[in-house]
Amino acid sequence: MPGTPEALVRRLYERLPERVARARQLLGRPLTLTEKILLSHLDAPDPDSAPERGRTYVELRPDRVAMQDATAQMALLQFMTAGLERVAVPTTVHCDHLIQAQAGAAADLQVAEEANAEIYQFLRDVSARYGIGFWEPGSGIIHQVVLECYAFPGGMMIGTDSHTPNAGGLGMIAVGVGGAEAVDVLVGGTFGLRWPRLIGVRLTGALSGWTAPKDVILKVAQTLTVRGGTGAVIEYFGPGAASISATGKATICNMGAEIGATCSVFGYDAHAEAYMRATGRAELADLAGTVASDLCADDAVDASCFDRIVEIDLSRLEPHVVGPHTPDRSRRVSAMGSEAKLNGWPQHLSACLVGSCTNSSYEDISRAANVARQASAAGLVARSPLYVTPGSEQVRATIERDGLLGDLERIGATVLANACGPCIGQWKRSDIAAGETNSILTSYNRNFPRRNDGSAATLAFIASPETVVAYALAGTLAFNPLVDSVGGVHLEPPAGDALPGGGFESGIAGYVPPPADGSGVEVVVRSDSQRLALLQPFPAWDGSDFVELAVLVKARGKCTTDHISAAGPWLAYRGHLDNICGNLFLGVVNAFTGETGRGRCPVHGAVEPYPEAARHCCQAGRRWVVVGDENYGEGSSREHAAMEPRHLGAVAVLARSFARIAETNLKKQGVLALTFSDPDIWSEIGEEDLISVLGLAELAPERPVLCRVTRSNGFSLDFCATHTMSAEHIEWWRAGSALNLIRSRRSAAR
Repeated sequence: MPGTPEALVRRLYERLPERVARARQLLGRPLTLTEKILLSHLDAPDPDSAPERGRTYVELRPDRVAMQDATAQMALLQFMTAGLERVAVPTTVHCDHLIQAQAGAAADLQVAEEANAEIYQFLRDVSARYGIGFWEPGSGIIHQVVLECYAFPGGMMIGTDSHTPNAGGLGMIAVGVGGAEAVDVLVGGTFGLRWPRLIGVRLTGALSGWTAPKDVILKVAQTLTVRGGTGAVIEYFGPGAASISATGKATICNMGAEIGATCSVFGYDAHAEAYMRATGRAELADLAGTVASDLCADDAVDASCFDRIVEIDLSRLEPHVVGPHTPDRSRRVSAMGSEAKLNGWPQHLSACLVGSCTNSSYEDISRAANVARQASAAGLVARSPLYVTPGSEQVRATIERDGLLGDLERIGATVLANACGPCIGQWKRSDIAAGETNSILTSYNRNFPRRNDGSAATLAFIASPETVVAYALAGTLAFNPLVDSVGGVHLEPPAGDALPGGGFESGIAGYVPPPADGSGVEVVVRSDSQRLALLQPFPAWDGSDFVELAVLVKARGKCTTDHISAAGPWLAYRGHLDNICGNLFLGVVNAFTGETGRGRCPVHGAVEPYPEAARHCCQAGRRWVVVGDENYGEGSSREHAAMEPRHLGAVAVLARSFARIAETNLKKQGVLALTFSDPDIWSEIGEEDLISVLGLAELAPERPVLCRVTRSNGFSLDFCATHTMSAEHIEWWRAGSALNLIRSRRSAAR
């Protein structure tokens, strides 16, 4: 049975009370759960002082690493260059991103296994070679499988996916990272993090009726916005938490990624214990019971322990729908129809989709199926195409046994493979014409343009699974499930079970443990492969300032990792750095022209697709910069958004602000991530201007960097930029990348 080793958990719990007591004495106040977990994972705790929020960099020792197939390729290609025989911490790879949704579960899985045979074989072999657990295609979505098998209260993990914080539903600090950060831990190093700020969300009352855990995070996103959680951990506490199941808590923590949070976490409670026992981890639940008081915030914790408090009365919370284009554009279901009409959004729903890593648990499907069962009993069927994605094979087998899949299929639902599918752009649609404006409603986590089906004309809205099914039955956004009827039938508030009364079915597990000795396993990367390529080190800094760099891209508005390095069909090239560069900046809005994905080539002066312009600069040996707007790199953890610009000649990104993972990925790959001291300087930068970054020999932590804009008429403008680099980060940059530094240190140690 795959899972976290009991001995690892036992060691952690043995030291936890002593570390917590010492920290409580040092700080002279009650401790939040976040502080307890982070302090218990410090590599070298200082007995005389505590880290300062938002300032101190610390080194942490995570308990495990998880990777999904799309990001694991580049992470493991980097790890292979380090020269180790085995990963240093428990690690798993999960094949969930490369399965395209089209016809249904069985057919789609077969197509994926044939189309991705080379990638799956590579991941299978490299996992066996280096001691990594491997989850076959179809076994489940990474975050659902982690919650079922590996997450445990008080633990800490990192994962190469931005929704890794899903495990916070079981009281775990789980942080999404780029591949290079994962490699640091895989080789036995530490995970570096700026000590986070703390945002407390105090829950009172209880969820009831149509209101679901999803509505909690949609309300939080509305309150904090997509940037409000940057640099912070969101900790949920208060009496209202007792009304939310473990998987409901995971839903809330999962979507903390949409507000930029480092992660989110709930304290250990009876729901967490019940979930662990139901998923075959009674021994770990017994262990957690011995330190239960240290697996939640101290009783005396109040607003003074946080940097900000958000209060939510669950009893007064109404179901919400968010979108389009951003997860913080929110309104109550009662306002959805009128707002759609006011904005001219298509009210007809071309598709409704339930599932994703955020909402595919037994409870989610149970409540959604209850709505479907009511409709079916009245002779109703869905008026919009309805797609359902189980979170794992364990969930799929259980909901099939309990008749829940049948309930959904009877109203017309199509069951997709246990994979990410449409949530990350793996959706092959034939029901709409290219460029046709249409509306869809999902229970997913992200709704940027092009995110689900590759079409910028698709307007994506997000709600809870049960709300999505209700809207599918109505077929229109002009509907309020709380008061409106469908076909003369008023739907009663959904009811469902947090856990299956008959226990979970195992299904076809799909787990392949690594051999005790994988040294004989050969990992092959063909020289002519179009999908995999061994990596070459990026060049080290040459000791000179960056003088008169071309501005290849100036982004206006959202510039997410989807905009910088699109997914969808480009997932095929996640293991081939040069080939995937063909998607570079294709979704970025040119601030000078308003055009998407195209700009002036600094070499030829002609307007070209950004990937071509970048390659022309690279071929001409011309280095360049990116100018970003607010929250540059929002969204996914994909480090390709940093590696692709680096590969084609970018040396710096200047932005009004950065998303945390994107900023770290740039640092790891040797790209300067600089923030305008005066955000208005963004407006001063012209299309043909040149930017210099000066005084680099004196680059130091917390020291501003002098920059200069130079125009063709001789005008120049000096301005300052700030950065968040520590001394170690600056070493990465000088070496050309963090991986270069790892290699050189290991070479010197031999």
